[in-house]
Amino acid sequence: MSHRSEPMTPTSQRYRLSLAKQDFKFAAAHFTLLGGGVAEPLHGHNYRVRVEVAGEVLDGDGLLVEAAPVKQAIRALCAELDDRVLVPAESPRLTVETADDAVEVAYGARRYRFPASEVVLLPLVNSSIELLAELLWRRLAPTLAGSHATFLAVAVEEAEGQRAVFEASLASAP
Repeated sequence: MSHRSEPMTPTSQRYRLSLAKQDFKFAAAHFTLLGGGVAEPLHGHNYRVRVEVAGEVLDGDGLLVEAAPVKQAIRALCAELDDRVLVPAESPRLTVETADDAVEVAYGARRYRFPASEVVLLPLVNSSIELLAELLWRRLAPTLAGSHATFLAVAVEEAEGQRAVFEASLASAP
């Protein structure tokens, strides 16, 4: 079987590589800020991560990307979030303070105090699965530099049947 080495036309097909390994997962606590000044109670999920890369051209070995480094990067991203409390540090609706090896989070009348080692302060306005998918996309995209991948999609599933996907051209990667 041969592979394409010429640029695609608008009607051409493209290659897709889907990665959804059993260990692409993390367990974390969070609460999502909802509309109308409401927030969910603090709770946890066993999140699953799925990644898809696509491109029009394969390398000389018939590969779109080297899968091993991509899988290693996904596992590392999951490990950073595993067994942690996810706090959206850029939320204007939360007060987040770090002091004495603890992170204090306030939302309205609610007050939480967590050991700093058990918290991940996310550069996000909310800990929604939509924004988690985008964050993982932004952190994973640089690992695809130099590959033939032109598109990346990252899905984060917080419960069976409930997931969000962030997808974009790798040309938009920082």
